[in-house]
Amino acid sequence: MSDAGTAPGLRAWLNTDTPRSRLQARSISAWNAWQTLSSNALAMVGLGIIVLLIMMAIFAPLIATHAPNAQDLAGRLRPPGWQGHILGTDELGRDIFSRIVYGARVTLYIVALVAVTAPVFGLIVGTVAGTLGGWTDRILMRITDIFLAFPRLILALAFVAALGPGIVNAVLAIALTAWPAYARVARAETLTVRRSDYIAAARLQGASTLRIITGHIMPMCLSSVVVRVTLDMAGIILTAAGLGFLGLGAQPPLAEWGAMISTGRQYLLSHWWVATVPGIAILLVSLGFNLLGDALRDVLDPRAASK
Repeated sequence: MSDAGTAPGLRAWLNTDTPRSRLQARSISAWNAWQTLSSNALAMVGLGIIVLLIMMAIFAPLIATHAPNAQDLAGRLRPPGWQGHILGTDELGRDIFSRIVYGARVTLYIVALVAVTAPVFGLIVGTVAGTLGGWTDRILMRITDIFLAFPRLILALAFVAALGPGIVNAVLAIALTAWPAYARVARAETLTVRRSDYIAAARLQGASTLRIITGHIMPMCLSSVVVRVTLDMAGIILTAAGLGFLGLGAQPPLAEWGAMISTGRQYLLSHWWVATVPGIAILLVSLGFNLLGDALRDVLDPRAASK
């Protein structure tokens, strides 16, 4: 530990087979996971796309070449070029590149809010149902089945129609339609670990049911939920873009990729770049999350690692 500050010493500290503390054991596990992940070229491509999305959202004012809502009717529908507008302009003369950059903020906003609401609620429902069993399990799972019986986009449209158009209501609608899948995953994981020896030992020590769920079962379900979240991000982005395309998501003049495709579809044959460029942005971001999610599934799944 004394030479852990140097690179060779830190490497030896991370590669040891006999960790001397909980911190070292967790650091070794994280290091091994990163080594496996970094050896996957497609995973690095996906991670690079996601990092690029985050950087675009953070530094949008520095990256954008124009104000995203600045109109120039004299320069409307200009084709892509290096003089003035890299990706062309839309039907109102707004710079498409700048709107794509600022649209990354909207996409990241939706992804972040859904990622901290739907999985958490689904994790709570799934672990409670799997741990308690009986009528609690039956009632919670039947409610979950009702939500799963409807296509996600149709159910989201119904919620947004009831709540009203807007990006906040769109995020709420997506979260309300996304949680059942996480509840199912968490319940399945709970059923496999609730009869484990360490759960029985915790009960013998007097741990309450709430303590067992939050301190022992939920941490065991996190890896599967994280993988499912990453894989679901593409669907969440497409659902948000679909709501924006239908005018139920982000409202004008906010730059949102789905809404940009909606306004540009009437120019698709004559001015292809207006709708094609935001479509490519959605494709790339969705691909990035899928590639990273597939790699995380291989890294975090202990059954796959043991093969």
